[in-house]
Amino acid sequence: MQFAIPQANVAAVPVAGSAEFFPVHRIYCVGRNYVEHAKEMGATGREAPFFFMKPADAVVPIAEGTVGEMHYPSLTSDLHHEIELVVAIGKGGKDIAAANAMDHVWGYAIGLDMTRRDLQGEAKKLGRPWDTGKGFDKSAPIGPIHRASETGHIEQGEIRLNVNGAPRQKSDVSKLIWNIAETIEHLSKYYTLQPGDLIFTGTPEGVGAVQRGDLLEGAVAGVGELRVKIV
Repeated sequence: MQFAIPQANVAAVPVAGSAEFFPVHRIYCVGRNYVEHAKEMGATGREAPFFFMKPADAVVPIAEGTVGEMHYPSLTSDLHHEIELVVAIGKGGKDIAAANAMDHVWGYAIGLDMTRRDLQGEAKKLGRPWDTGKGFDKSAPIGPIHRASETGHIEQGEIRLNVNGAPRQKSDVSKLIWNIAETIEHLSKYYTLQPGDLIFTGTPEGVGAVQRGDLLEGAVAGVGELRVKIV
């Protein structure tokens, strides 16, 4: 196949303990998927899961044991952190039953769904898409992907984020409103999932603003840590 212009580089995330990389196809994100976060964002009850997307090249891969950097984005004065467990899909499918969903999971990572909250809020008021608030350049810092064959499936365990050493977000993966299998079941009704898809599963309560110079340190039990400095 001959391309009319140079082909873009494939977005990819390192695989933990390996020289391999996981190619990113799409990034799906689940909104308001922890009870207390849903409350702080003005929602109550177990509403059906909803989804938004980021472009594949929004990922900022950060090697294990290092401090990555994220540039403070343009057109915002209210950049927020959202720490999340990320699911990497290894086998595609459509209309996947929850009972079979975990067979499609290749691995897990820690990610940050960085959000231009002021732009997202404006879009909400106007009934417009969230793309400018959620899907901007380099809005998804992410650590290495750990194979599920090595970690086991992550169904419980602490998820937390500190900013400059101070606790901001802390919960347990078991508190997901829609667990991973249920999320895959719902998502695969809307889209045919493909190998290489990433699913950001939602963030706990405690989201807040960050500034240039802040150090974000996130962790998920069984998946390790993620460290990012805002520059």
